[in-house]
Parts: sequence; C-alpha cells; structure tokens
Amino acid sequence: MTTAPTTSTTPSASGVLGSITPALLAWLATRVTAAAGHDTVTTLAPYTLEPLATLPVSSPKVVTEAFLTAREAQRAWAARPARDRAAVLLRFHDLVLDRQDAALDLMQAENGKTRRDAFLEITDIAATARYYARKGPSLLKPRRRRGTIPGLTRTRELHHPKGVIAVISPWNYPLSMAAGDTIAALMAGNAVVQKPDTQTALTALWAHELLAEAGLPAGVWQLVVGSGSSIGPALMAGADYVMFTGSTATGRSIARDAGERLIGASLELGGKNPMLVLADADLDQAVEGAIRACFPSAGQLCVSIERLYVHDSLYDEFTTRFAARTRELTLGAGFDYGYDVGSLTNPAQLSTVTAHVDDAVATGATVLVGGRARPDLGPLFYEPTILTGVTSDAVCYRAETFGPLVSVYPYSTDEEAIALANDTEYGLNASVWTTSPRHGRQVAAQIHAGTVNINEAFAAAWGSLDAPMGGMGDSGLGRRHGADGLLKYTEAQTIAHQRLHPIAPARGMDHDTFAKAITTGLRLLKRTRLR
Repeated sequence: MTTAPTTSTTPSASGVLGSITPALLAWLATRVTAAAGHDTVTTLAPYTLEPLATLPVSSPKVVTEAFLTAREAQRAWAARPARDRAAVLLRFHDLVLDRQDAALDLMQAENGKTRRDAFLEITDIAATARYYARKGPSLLKPRRRRGTIPGLTRTRELHHPKGVIAVISPWNYPLSMAAGDTIAALMAGNAVVQKPDTQTALTALWAHELLAEAGLPAGVWQLVVGSGSSIGPALMAGADYVMFTGSTATGRSIARDAGERLIGASLELGGKNPMLVLADADLDQAVEGAIRACFPSAGQLCVSIERLYVHDSLYDEFTTRFAARTRELTLGAGFDYGYDVGSLTNPAQLSTVTAHVDDAVATGATVLVGGRARPDLGPLFYEPTILTGVTSDAVCYRAETFGPLVSVYPYSTDEEAIALANDTEYGLNASVWTTSPRHGRQVAAQIHAGTVNINEAFAAAWGSLDAPMGGMGDSGLGRRHGADGLLKYTEAQTIAHQRLHPIAPARGMDHDTFAKAITTGLRLLKRTRLR
C-alpha cells in the first residue's frame, strides 16, 4: 500500500478540518472502489456546512466486480490459520491507538461530535479488535459433540466462513459501526464489501488503510460509496450475509430481500430507550447517569435514552437537579476535549429534533431546559433539551428522535415503570438505577430490551464484549459482540462418524426386536444420566 500523507497540526482557516490536510482527504478518497470516469459526491462539514471531501461514487457494476474480487481474495484469507488472522487484528489494535489523533479529527470533521465522544469509538474498536483476536481462534476451532450412540458415534462441529459479507454502516458512529462488525467478519475468515454512509466514509477509509497496514491482504475488505437506491440491489445480490445498522424501515426491506435469497441478515435498528430511576436510587449517581445516557453524540446514538421514568418520591428533586446539570453542559465546535456536546450531523436531524420539540409543546409539554437551535454556535447545533408533561399525542412520545431530547415522566410502582418501559415497539437498550443490586436485576429482567444496564446508561452492556448485544421487536434481529457476533458470520457443519455398528438392526435382527432394544437403551441412558 502507499503511505498516507501526514497530518498537519495547523487547523484550516475555518476550523473545519482540525489537523486533517486536504492532501490526506484526497488520498483517502482514492481508496474507494470505483471505476474510471466515476461520478463524485461532496460531503459537508457539520460544524460549518462547508465542503469537506469529494468522494468517488461506485456504480452498481463496480459493486458487482468488488464482490468477484472479494470472493477470490477470501479463499486465501480463509485458508490462513485463525491465529494468523488474529495477529492482523492485534496489529490493527496498536495502530488505532497509536494514530488516534487523525481518526478523532476525521470523526469530528465529518460527524460533528465532540472529541470526548469520538474517543469512545477509539477505545471501542481497539477493544473489539483485541477481543476477537484473543477469543476468535478458540471460538472457531472444531468442537467435539455428543454422538448418537455413546462410544460408537463420534461427532464434530465445524465453522466455515460464509464467504463475502455486505456491511452497511451508518453515519452516527463512523468508526465503531464501520470497523466493529467488519472485524468479526474478517476474523471468521470472510471478505467484506462495505457501504459506509457517504457522510462519514472518510473514517471508514482510514480504518481500512490501517488494517491493510496491519497485514490484511488486498481485496479482502473493499469500500464502496453510493446511495442505497443505486447500489443497494448490487450489494444484496452479491452478499452471502448482510450486516446492517440503521433505520427500522430500511431494515425491514433488507430482511425481505435477504429472505428472498435465503441468506442471513443481522439488523440493528431504531430504539426508544427507557431509563428507570427506582425509589431506592442514589440521586447524585442517577442525575450524572442521565447526562451520560441522553446527550452523547448530541443524542445521535441508537442506545441513548429518550424516555426517563422517575419514582414519584424522587421526581421533583431529580428533575430539578437534572435540569441544573444539563444547563451546565458546554456546546461547541472544537478539535479538543473542551466541549460536552457537539453538533448534529445533518440538516435532516436538526429538522426532526425541532419538529419533535415544537409538536410536544403544542400538545401540552413543557420545556424544562433547552428547546432551541443554536445557530450562533454552528448551523446544526441544538441545545440539550428536557421535556416534562409529554402526552401520548406528541410524536416524540413513541417515535425515535435521535437527537438531544429526553422526556421525563413520574411513576408510582415498579410494575407501572416496567409497563411504561415496555410500552414501545422497540427493544434495544434500557437503564435501571437503584442502590439494591437484587432489586435492579429483578426489574431489568422484566424489561423488553436486548441490553439492560444497572447503574449505567449503555456503556456497561456495550462494553461487555463477551456478551451479545442487539435488539428485540422493531429494534432488529441478530446480535453483535460475544460468540454470537462472530459465529453468525459462519456456516455450522456437523460431521458424524459412525463406528463399528450402524444405527440399524443387526444382521438377522427383526425390527420388533430392534425397537425393543432401542427403547431399553433410551431408558438406561435416562437412568444413568449419560444423556
């Protein structure tokens, strides 16, 4: 591979690019899989809405060719021992940490989040690479399974890579979502053709180049850029499996297309996540937890909290403290760790947040904090907003806002809180706050969500990489992380070797005698607890 241009320590005049130079942006654009004479698309920097990068657009034909190239490269990649593939991921782990400043600047420049929020993606991807590098070889090795007849049937379970995985990743967490699922697919021996969201493709391209430097062979991971309407059909047609993170509506369409082709799909979709502050919660901890739960990445996080339920006995004090703490949050555009909350990423999100707040107020809600855009800070800034008195007539009562907006509601009993938390079509993440671990576990187990955190917003469950993470209901299908997050990219195969005697009557034995012998054997197995 060619060497990436170095970054500069001097921000551009507008402050849009941080330490990222035009030369680096142009070089990253050349890493997109595209044909000669391609069309281009220009992305805008959320902090200013000035042009950021011009990227090639991949045609459907190019996507089809990318799958052919990936399929050829995958054979050699899958033939390498799992520990060799793991070694590539461990080198990538070190490169991500060593070169994080460039990635932090890229994420801020094309997403608009704060450096604090961008850094969480660095830690996430380093940890994910290390986890699958350490655990992958053992998860993928052949395993002995109990055979049909003890001593006579030897059974082994194997896992083969599916082939070429289509990964479709969103703009809100451009490193975590682009690289995290790809890491697991590659560890399993697959190749990947990925369509990152165009707005944040630079970060994905940066990760791609670091993996190539870490030793990933050419062609094994390819990135294409284009709209879903243009290249989506080619992605679906070429894939052996699809990993999608995005809206529920698009997820349904992908699930239908995958079903037609009889291929698997893993879908992490929307959420309307609840946080429950129980009667025995520590208020200081709960208030700080609510800040972490509601406003990271300006609320553009699939596992962030948009519904907050507080016990009657704590409601007044909690809302007072929560409002005061929210007013202290600093908003701004800066390529350092100085701000708490950054910008929204695109005008559509600003329109959604504004519309949801205005509609809630029109239907009876009260704005406790925030409730207004901040064009003085940048074109897409919106204040962290707390609403009370939101009625079921408000759009934001059920619909996902995906912005810095949370509605706070009182409740009287645990049963009521659980019912309110479960009163949604979604089921991605939830948060429970209590000083009693047992109480917290009892409540958490009754919430319809793929992950539930006790005394944390989402980081505890998301960061528990050895455990599965995913949604229920309209929040999706499948799981990332843990063994599930790796083995979903494989085809399980059972090989059973029957020794000495077939599973059939012995020569000269009639079927009546055979049936009696099998019945006796089944009873014996139960009594001896061998099966």
